[in-house]
Amino acid sequence: MTHDTLVWFSKSFGLFYLLALSIAVLVYAFWPSNKQRFDRAADAILHDEDKPCR
Repeated sequence: MTHDTLVWFSKSFGLFYLLALSIAVLVYAFWPSNKQRFDRAADAILHDEDKPCR
C-alpha cells in the first residue's frame, strides 16, 4: 500500500464519515417526535423563576 493510496482512502473515509454524521444529526433534529422536547428546552430558560436575593 503506497502513501498516496492511504491518503486517498483516509480522505474518502473522512468525507463519507462526516456526511453520514451530518445526515444523522439532521434526521435527529427534524424527527417529528423530538419537536416537543426541543420546544420545552427552548422555553425552559424563559420560565426560569430566579429572583434577586433580598
